Amino acid sequence: MINSVDTRSVARHVEDAEHRAMPHRLYTLIFPMDNVRSRVLLGMKKRGFGCNKYNGFGGKVEADETIDEGAIRELNEESGLLATRVDKQGLLLFYFEDNSVAMEVHVYLASEYTGDVVETDEMRPEWFGIHEMPFAKMWADDERWWPYVLRGEKFVGRFWFKADQITITREELSRVESLSF
Repeated sequence: MINSVDTRSVARHVEDAEHRAMPHRLYTLIFPMDNVRSRVLLGMKKRGFGCNKYNGFGGKVEADETIDEGAIRELNEESGLLATRVDKQGLLLFYFEDNSVAMEVHVYLASEYTGDVVETDEMRPEWFGIHEMPFAKMWADDERWWPYVLRGEKFVGRFWFKADQITITREELSRVESLSF
């Protein structure tokens, strides 16, 4: 849903007036964690936005679901795993110079899940050590906020990208006590 007044959106709590006025699209990004082996499951994106990049699993939040439900659904669709416990870790807002719609991305960790990891049409899952992330093959912002995840800190980040979707022209990133707005 693209709507500047989507009641599920929390961007209004962290954005300035100029960016609050932009339409926003809600997304999720979820990272299954294997805490026993200190690793995280990433997916190599095989098509669409972010193609040929490793990322967590996620996508657009549907109009009839909560943001948490969207994260759980996307993880299942893209990896075969069904999260039974998710924890919201961060909020990311992305602005691309060639797009008038802001991306509002809710970041989750899944520490409990069932099912078997499978490759899908969209993603090729692969486990990585939490300190061995393939940042050279990920979005440029990931390396900046991943340390917050490692420290168990909640965070809010805003990133402005050039049209090349590689170059960050501006960023704001900070730890927050809570993601309940």
